[in-house]
Amino acid sequence: MAKPRDDVRFPDTKVALSTASVYPESTATAFEIAARLGYDGVEVMVWTDPVSQDIDALRRLSDYHRVPILAVHAPCLLITQRVWSTDPWVKLQRARAAAEKLGASTVVVHPPFRWQRQYARDFVDGIWRMADETDVRFAVENMYPWRYRDREMQAYAPDWDVTKDDYRHFTIDLSHAATSRTDALGMIDRMSDRLGHVHLADGRGSAKDEHLVPGRGNQPCAEVLEGLAHTGFDGHVVIEVNTRRAMSSAEREADLAEALAFTRTHLARSASPVPGGPSARTDRP
Repeated sequence: MAKPRDDVRFPDTKVALSTASVYPESTATAFEIAARLGYDGVEVMVWTDPVSQDIDALRRLSDYHRVPILAVHAPCLLITQRVWSTDPWVKLQRARAAAEKLGASTVVVHPPFRWQRQYARDFVDGIWRMADETDVRFAVENMYPWRYRDREMQAYAPDWDVTKDDYRHFTIDLSHAATSRTDALGMIDRMSDRLGHVHLADGRGSAKDEHLVPGRGNQPCAEVLEGLAHTGFDGHVVIEVNTRRAMSSAEREADLAEALAFTRTHLARSASPVPGGPSARTDRP
């Protein structure tokens, strides 16, 4: 039997499936698909599906399918304004409590909408206060300007570019980087060792947030994955793609299998650098 090569190791980074990736199917279906395809866990998007809001139901799904819950996405979307209270701080407190009870390491949170004025004014300091009270990471996610034809609206405050403010941990979302027409690798450089979580999806720079399967757009998905080992990244990579146009459950599952294979392939390259070889970015000093 051949001996394992000393210069090759398997990546430690876990790959999770966002429950949003199976929409319009249910949160329960996401656990079933994650188990069948061999994902390392799930990120629960808390939204209008009652199961996503029910800690006991989520624990039962996790135990039944033997799929751990690695992250909780707080209900920050327009369609979740009344989920877990209309008070945004209560939403985050409940997300933290859910993460603690479910064994998740991370709460993903969006910056406030501009019309949430008091929340936006207190957001940076408030996130620090909450982060100091728990071992759960609050990883603030990059967003994007809203565009319609030739008009652009700054919908988030303090800013959609979260690297302009001081947070303990960040989430990089590559589809959002595409929509904001931002250099994702440059944003990751600015996040530096505070990058705590990755939402992996592709995009083509459309005004719409596309969340394509990695490899189907123009974002540096492969380069980001291959570069994680060089940054000391110790978080999770979450597949958060849009499968709404899938014509069948089988087609949706095929997309999610393709996304997982892409991610694991490039993480393995990250974990097995060629001695003396270049890092993921060749333009760094």
